[in-house]
Amino acid sequence: MNTPVFEKDFFINNRAKLRELFLGTAPIVITANGLLQKNGGEALGFVQDSNFWYLTGLNNPDIILVIDKQKEYLILPEYSSVHDYFDGKLVAEEITGVSGIETCYQENEGWKQLRSRLKKTKHLATLAPPPSFIKSLGMYTNPSRKNLIKKIKTINPEIELLDLRAHLMSMRVVKYPIEIEAIQSAIDITVNTLKPIIKPSKLDKYTKEYEIEADISSGFRSKGASGHAFDPIVGSGTNSTIIHSTSNNSVISKNLPIVIDVGARFNNYCADISRTVVPGKVSSRIKAVYEAVLSAQEHALSMLKPGLILSEYEKDMEHFIGEKLRELGLIKIIDRDNVRQYFPHLVSHYLGIDVHDVGDYSKPLEANMIVTCEPGIYIPEESIGIRLEDDVLITETGNIVLSNRLPRII
Repeated sequence: MNTPVFEKDFFINNRAKLRELFLGTAPIVITANGLLQKNGGEALGFVQDSNFWYLTGLNNPDIILVIDKQKEYLILPEYSSVHDYFDGKLVAEEITGVSGIETCYQENEGWKQLRSRLKKTKHLATLAPPPSFIKSLGMYTNPSRKNLIKKIKTINPEIELLDLRAHLMSMRVVKYPIEIEAIQSAIDITVNTLKPIIKPSKLDKYTKEYEIEADISSGFRSKGASGHAFDPIVGSGTNSTIIHSTSNNSVISKNLPIVIDVGARFNNYCADISRTVVPGKVSSRIKAVYEAVLSAQEHALSMLKPGLILSEYEKDMEHFIGEKLRELGLIKIIDRDNVRQYFPHLVSHYLGIDVHDVGDYSKPLEANMIVTCEPGIYIPEESIGIRLEDDVLITETGNIVLSNRLPRII
């Protein structure tokens, strides 16, 4: 298996490209994510801001990146001795070795440098913060960007902020060869882990969803992944109809589908693959639904190529799946409300550092973009959920299914 290593030149080049795309002379200031409390004095597992990692390669919280014309430096947080004992100290030489940024200031000195610049400038480029709470997802967001902007505004209330998110999205959505290699490695780990698990002789021995999850977790780590790219989904029977069924605690229902939706994370890049399997007998009804989903995936794959606009493709796929739902006797009239009862998600999303990576669904696909292809049909009243998902590289002339080694048979 290829083991691509992201050397400091990768991050140096990304910062240089950002300077080229951002034509202004304003300083660029971007923060790492901060730690979030789990309970008491315990923090949740740290996950870095993907844009910050893309520019620095650093997986440490609370660091601030400053790019000011040809000058760049990092501001390192000052922690208590208690923190240093338990979590280790930040070592400037190690940070330079990863990021290629030669100048690292401790917090007070770094902010002294930045403060003098902020007082003299009318504009500053950064990443706009997300809302504190995303209602549609029912989750709170990391406050690090919001806190950075609050501190900047305290220093210069009149400063105008310029948002860099579109620049970084345009950079990240088209993958370099080393990124494609990393994603392929994550996919290979996922495929090699799932292959023995979904064989009938192995599948029939599982009695609980978490037993499958445990074997997947072990397989990922033993094959070189840092862990899961997202919370693993192993949904049996009724749980197969819940799109993000992550509790994985139920007894496995014989003769009913199990949706397995997982992906390894390798060198900070993600795989995202789904297969649906049935322990025991496959009924004619399950087979019919499965073949409808497989047909939808084949139709989607035939369209994925440069120039395709995903928002238009999704409309086409909604109608195609509507035809299948009508054939299955689930709906009589193909309209959005009827189709979305049984197919409530998109067919494709971008894939990269994030499992739902950045990308503009209103712009044409280009070569070296990577997307998923994951149609599904979910029938709660019959405890039948079917999803097939593969990871697809857009090429100059069409696409390559990077996860094609994993069989798509029920």
